[in-house]
This record gives sequence, structure tokens and C-alpha cells, in this order.
Amino acid sequence: MARTLDTATREALVERVRFYRDLGLTEFYRRPVDAALLTADPDEQPGAPGLASETWETNSKPILFQEDQPIPSRKPTPAPPQVAAVPAAERASALQLIRDEIGDCTRCALHAGRNRLVFADGDPNARLMFVGEGPGADEDAQGLPFVGRAGQLLNNMIAAMGLKREQVYIANVVKCRPPGNRTPAPEEANTCTQFLFRQIDVVRPEVLVALGATAATYLLGARQPLAGLRGRVHSFRGSQLIVTYHPAYLLRDPRQKKEAWADLQIAMRELGLKPPAKD
Repeated sequence: MARTLDTATREALVERVRFYRDLGLTEFYRRPVDAALLTADPDEQPGAPGLASETWETNSKPILFQEDQPIPSRKPTPAPPQVAAVPAAERASALQLIRDEIGDCTRCALHAGRNRLVFADGDPNARLMFVGEGPGADEDAQGLPFVGRAGQLLNNMIAAMGLKREQVYIANVVKCRPPGNRTPAPEEANTCTQFLFRQIDVVRPEVLVALGATAATYLLGARQPLAGLRGRVHSFRGSQLIVTYHPAYLLRDPRQKKEAWADLQIAMRELGLKPPAKD
């Protein structure tokens, strides 16, 4: 018998799963629980285990915290071959052609719940490009990436590097908001990344920053914890790829901002940038 969680508990649990997801931990398992304990009157069973005391293991059937659907394993498809370089003067029009091709996209299920498709924002000739996971509620409403609280933090990160937002290029793995800001399913992400890779090929940034585990997974083509990807430079489609935490994760755990700044300093070294002087 499935147990129904109250709204506050469900939201807290989903937030905790997002926290682990941003660390690159994406598969969760639970030891089977005696059904009698789930149906018993809690007033008569003061010692019955509840949500906080359930034990998690890695040898049982996975469960999801919403609607008992399996957690999608983020297995990206191979990246398409890199296309020929586009002259700087033609990059804006080349990106517009990609946007026109996407059109009013219905290629995956995400289109059903979106308000606006979120293509990208920034300079087509940027030396630095950021890739996140997908639009949130604010982005879905405005049609631009990273315009909510996480976007404000990203703007601050860009400023700390000595740049302005309009000098960089920003995109996401998926261009439509997943319901409840969940992780994009593989078929959703793999459908959308064909356009992301073409955007990257047009912009040809010197440095590409993957924001969070989902972006790193679909760019690098393998799922790994962020701890194994951060702190070094990866080669990707002619760019130097740096992996760091997603700004939304940094809002949940500000203690990691120092680690994210260390990652951005690697990007700055690749670009020959120095932090702006403090007043």
C-alpha cells in the first residue's frame, strides 16, 4: 500500500533529492519495508519507522518520490560531428537559423507544459559560454535563460570574472521547462542537445562552463559525480570545458561558493582574465 506524504514533507524530500542530484548522485534505493508497519496506526506503534529513519541501500528496486515512476538514468546519445566554423560576422544569423528550425517545437513531451521556449541569451561571438540544465518558472515566463534567483547569482559570478552578462553566451540542455523543475528525461535531453551542440559549434567559445551534473553529463557523454569532473580542464568540440556547481545548488548550499569560484578561476586562466580591482 502506497503511503501519501503531506505537501510539506514531499517538498522537503524533493528539495533533498535535488541537492543530491546536483552533486551527481542520481539513483536512490530503499530497503523493502514490512507492509504491516505502513498500515498500522502510528498511535499504537510509537516505535514504527517513519520517513526520517528509513534505511537506503543499493541492492533493491529503486523508488521515486513522485508517482512511483523510475528515476531516469541520464544516458546521453553520442554527440554529432562538429560542423564547419562559421565566420564571426555570420554567427548571429546562423543561430537564428537554428532557432527557426526549432520553431514551435513538439519533438518531446516537454512542449505540453511550457509557456515559452528558452533558446539562449548573449553574444554570438562570446569567448565564454555557460550551459545549464533547463528553464525554471521565471525563464519559462520570460523566454530567457537564468533570469530568476539562480540567474542573479550567475550574473554576480560573471561580474566577479570581470565580464558582463551581455559578453557571454548562455544556453541550457533542454529548452522547455520540465514539470516541477525535475531532471530532464534522457529522451528529452537527447532530443534537445542536437540543437545545443549546433549552438556551441556556431559560437565556438574558447571556454565552456557546464553548470551542474546534468549539463556535465550531456556535454561530456558520461555520467560522473561532479567531484570527479571539477578542478580540471576537459577538451570539448574545440573548447576548454570547465565543470562547476549550478547556481541553484549554490543558493541551497552557499558554503560551496568558494569551490565554484575556484572553478571559475580555472576558466579565467584559460581566457587570460583577471578579477576586476576592488574599490
